[in-house]
Amino acid sequence: MKIQRGDRVRVLTGKDRGKQGEVTRVLPSKTQVFVDGVNIAKRHTKPRQANTQGGIIDKRMPINVSNVAIICSQCGPTRIGYSHNSDGIKIRICRKCGGDL
Repeated sequence: MKIQRGDRVRVLTGKDRGKQGEVTRVLPSKTQVFVDGVNIAKRHTKPRQANTQGGIIDKRMPINVSNVAIICSQCGPTRIGYSHNSDGIKIRICRKCGGDL
């Protein structure tokens, strides 16, 4: 997957379209990511041994990686490409401006 933990992304579709956040968790097997402050769902929980307080809690839900775009510091939301630097190390680049991500 081209999106990694710690990347700053913008949501492209859904109820949170246009919001920005940082990727906190990546699920490569399901091609999904968790973005901080985006796609929050309300869950009703009963009091349990581990969670003594019941009620309505906010739970972060995953977003498909195709519904987010990484944000380049120079040109905004963009796609990711790959290139090799002078040392032969593979790096991610911005598809719009060609800068490093």
